[in-house]
Amino acid sequence: MFARVFLDHPAKVDETFFEHMFFALKFAALLFAAAGAALVHALVPCLFEKTASTIIARLYERTKNRGK
Repeated sequence: MFARVFLDHPAKVDETFFEHMFFALKFAALLFAAAGAALVHALVPCLFEKTASTIIARLYERTKNRGK
């Protein structure tokens, strides 16, 4: 049960538990930054015009082939 919950998925993307945890935390932080940029952009359209979409595109590029 422990291995299934904590180790199986990281192994599928060739990472240890801690490598996967740090990757996911960085991913979450970048999503949070993208959300903040989008929120500011919604209020002041001339600010952060492409920031959120650039972050999302970079995250997609980093993850599209993981685990294949």
